[in-house]
Amino acid sequence: MLRIKTPTLLRSCPSSGIYSALSSRAPSFYNSRIGNSLAYRRTLATATAFQPQNMIEKIAQRYAVDLAPNHTVKSGDFVTIRPEHILTHDNTGAVISKFKSIGAAQFKNPRQPVFALDHDVQNKTEKNLIKYATIEAFAGENKVDFYPAGRGIGHQVMVEEGYAFPGTLTVASDSHSNMYGGIGALGTPIVRTDAAAIWATGQTWWQVPPVVKVELKNKLAPGVTGKDVIITLCSVFNKDEVLNTAIEFTGEGVKSLGIEDRLAIANMTTEWGALAGVFPIDEVTRAYYEKRINVLERTRFSNKNIKPVPAGQEFVHPRVNKERVEKVLRNEVAPDEGAFYSKHLTLDLATVSPYISGPNSVKVAQSVQDLRDVKINKAYLVSCVNSRASDLRQAAAVVRGKKIADGVQFYVAAASSEVQAEVEETGDWQALMDAGATPLPAGCGPCVGLGTGLLEDGEIGISATNRNFKGRMGSPKALAYLASPAVVAASAISGKIVSPASMNTTSVPVPTASIITLSNQSQSGAEEVSDETIPKFPAQMTGELLFCPADNLNTDGIYPGKYTYQDDIGPETMRKVVMENYDADFASIVRPSDILIGGFNFGTGSSREQAATALLSAGIKLLIAGSYSETFKRNSINNGLLLMESPELVRDLAKERGTAKLTDRTGWKATVSLASGKVRVSKEGQDDKVYRVGGLGKSIQELWVAGGLEGWVKERIRQN
Repeated sequence: MLRIKTPTLLRSCPSSGIYSALSSRAPSFYNSRIGNSLAYRRTLATATAFQPQNMIEKIAQRYAVDLAPNHTVKSGDFVTIRPEHILTHDNTGAVISKFKSIGAAQFKNPRQPVFALDHDVQNKTEKNLIKYATIEAFAGENKVDFYPAGRGIGHQVMVEEGYAFPGTLTVASDSHSNMYGGIGALGTPIVRTDAAAIWATGQTWWQVPPVVKVELKNKLAPGVTGKDVIITLCSVFNKDEVLNTAIEFTGEGVKSLGIEDRLAIANMTTEWGALAGVFPIDEVTRAYYEKRINVLERTRFSNKNIKPVPAGQEFVHPRVNKERVEKVLRNEVAPDEGAFYSKHLTLDLATVSPYISGPNSVKVAQSVQDLRDVKINKAYLVSCVNSRASDLRQAAAVVRGKKIADGVQFYVAAASSEVQAEVEETGDWQALMDAGATPLPAGCGPCVGLGTGLLEDGEIGISATNRNFKGRMGSPKALAYLASPAVVAASAISGKIVSPASMNTTSVPVPTASIITLSNQSQSGAEEVSDETIPKFPAQMTGELLFCPADNLNTDGIYPGKYTYQDDIGPETMRKVVMENYDADFASIVRPSDILIGGFNFGTGSSREQAATALLSAGIKLLIAGSYSETFKRNSINNGLLLMESPELVRDLAKERGTAKLTDRTGWKATVSLASGKVRVSKEGQDDKVYRVGGLGKSIQELWVAGGLEGWVKERIRQN
């Protein structure tokens, strides 16, 4: 049993969400499950007296533009940001289409974007090769830094090449941009429409999330890794405690973690539900960058994005150099004394042991020693979370001199070509090959359900990746577990899930953790909301409630990953495959007039905006859920899918209708007043019940009438 100390709640108040930030007339309806402990400010960023800032707020302050004089950025502020860099990967083709469709003629700053091809790199079809060549040509035409298939996973490249850098704000059109927090950068996901807007204007919008302090105490036992830490955190705090927050890691335990462990932990704060997970800038960071300066001096000749230096002139890397490293290590973004955190979580690293999550869920986990006789068919050492040099070395140490078990396939891919060269030089790559591992090119591959080695019906896989959602790595009828590289390698040798033989497993500690929920603001009074709507925006929507009760319904369930990078899929095909991995019958059940009701943390997972557009293609115009993934929320806002939040309605449906049906035609009828946020529900033989949710203000109405952010931007380009 996990040991969690939960001190008394000091004070609570409701959170205020994105729509209230966009419109001063609309109260918040985004009260996430962590919600009642948070106090979002309900206005746009306005001038305030100085207040102590945490690290997230300080970095946001650096990259915010058009702030009021003397304004101190705080959680809840809706700000315009100009990020240091923006990454797009295989989805660059789709962003190019959006960029052109909004009428943009050129990049605002060609040094800001980075293109890295990494997802479907095993696909050698003519169609995919043409797609990749088109992206490369577009990069060349616009003088954008480009990294071809085989160079590595985009997030790893961003760290290696210094695009993600301590103290900076760097975004990506991919949900694992959180990984940049491992080197002290604020990395957070944006979506494709945002990416096109940044290309054209250099800017996008962001609401500074609540910030949670996660204190790590003591240090890990030998053989326990950062992957075990984040799996433990996801399973101990598995009730959305950090949903839609930004995390700052602190405590003496941080000092004992190397950069690669920090990168792994930060990477999977995405699966934990956070929008960012940032480690402090310290001596560990310094040591890492002193080494990087020397590495980049050697590798610059193979990087076509680095300009040659004239003979006799000293080479200075444009991003990773001594002057910049020394400046950032002054640590001007360290949190101020008295900075506010909405929650304070602790974890004793000395009580962490090798942990396994799954099957098919990141939030369900147990010690490896508690999992008995689970035979496997496939093992994977791939992905941006755990395919760096230290990960491959750990796996090589386990398999050296041994052979992969009969009936097991073990797939290995380095996070980048630089990583692979490093472990080839040390002999670790060859040790993996000698054991019988199957090499894959540096890239995402099976982690996102693409290429060789996917799980088939009835198979069981163990993987050092970051997600094990049903159907993500192959068949929805397969089972997937997550673990550290060493456990994956040991399991591949054994044929069943086990710890490495070198580990002391006679006594398995119980993770010790605690949580304190704080508030520094009192609840503000309810605001009066007008029923007024702008022209062409409907005052009401009516329809039957279609209930999909699952909490944490992820984007793979809503729109399968195997379709995500097929850029030619239109609305009609989307309508047929929507919810395919969640409920294969959904497409035949849904009707265009339905109001979809979801559970809590709806739309968690990857940043694919097709999760929103596929629902639109199915005729869904309005979705009401208990709470949402922030990235799904952003995609929906940008694409004109209307969202409201009503935990009470979701709980009433679950209580009266049950949760056995994946998709339930409830027979309940609703009339929703969109501006005032009144949901009137009628049930046969019962009195109507009215639920009060946040109304949709003018800004949301304008986006909807324009068909989403893309249309809204096009209108402004025409006006200007």
